Amino acid sequence: MTLDHAPPAVDVVSHTTTRQTRGSKPLQLPPRSWDSHMHVFEPHSLDHDAAPYRPIPSDLSRALAFEARLGLRNIVLVQPSCYGHDNTYLLQALKKLGPRRARGVVAFDPRTTTVQDLQSWHRLGVRGVRINLKSVDATTDRAAFEALLTRYADAVRPLRWVVQLYVPMELAAWLEDLAAVLDVKLCLDHFGCPDLPAVSTSSTIETPIDPYEIPGFRSVINLLGQGQTYIKFSGAYRLSQDPLLRDLTPVARELLRVAGATRVVFATDWPHTRFNGLDITPFVEQCIQWCDHDEVLIDRIFRGTAEELWDVKEQGSDSNRASL
Repeated sequence: MTLDHAPPAVDVVSHTTTRQTRGSKPLQLPPRSWDSHMHVFEPHSLDHDAAPYRPIPSDLSRALAFEARLGLRNIVLVQPSCYGHDNTYLLQALKKLGPRRARGVVAFDPRTTTVQDLQSWHRLGVRGVRINLKSVDATTDRAAFEALLTRYADAVRPLRWVVQLYVPMELAAWLEDLAAVLDVKLCLDHFGCPDLPAVSTSSTIETPIDPYEIPGFRSVINLLGQGQTYIKFSGAYRLSQDPLLRDLTPVARELLRVAGATRVVFATDWPHTRFNGLDITPFVEQCIQWCDHDEVLIDRIFRGTAEELWDVKEQGSDSNRASL
């Protein structure tokens, strides 16, 4: 796999729009909004020969500066695939931030990680584990996938953590019957990772996309209806080849229609690994447009649902303490 070679500083100039975030006025997002998916990296700590990609320098100070430009304060740190099961840098960042403004999603082997480890991470603000098959191009069969999810669900269920999935949308069909049995909250990364059909780059789309024709989409809708599955509006640039996101818009609007008030959260996916230099501001504005500027719906996606998903509604309460 080819490694990304990036400039030594974070540049937020878009390759799809002339608008810049640097120095611009922060967006007017709801108070106490959350970025439900972002990463921090310390490149010097990486084994670059083993890493699937080479991230740009993206330490905590750069992350907080980026969030401040968007007007965001609360963040969910997600373990990047290039670190494997070594959560050291993420946990260090959580210690600096504290559980009142940050949550973490780690990666670990449930066969070797102890209950004491999980409890310790929980006290720092960890509320989820990530299963990532996409970044490493992993393949699986149904039996192995179900066994994997069951092991993780059994490990995190006592702490009421989230099992976060970065998997192709077509695997959602395997989750439909399994979700209720797992009895944990599930969260699908990046719109559930649909395989979007190609669209013309012209100013119009001749045939509107029917999201229900996308493999796995109907299963995602069914999962959202079951009440234990959430989905992130994030990483649109990983899915769409259209700068205007016209291919993703029918997907986003249907997800909002079905579950926008209860099961959708917003995230930046900073620092946009393998898409260095991206300006995320147009995507934030697009999310607001998809909500038709409905302030109640916007508040749910940016704040309310995130607080419920990441267990932060009663900050400083017993919900922030581990008990097994």
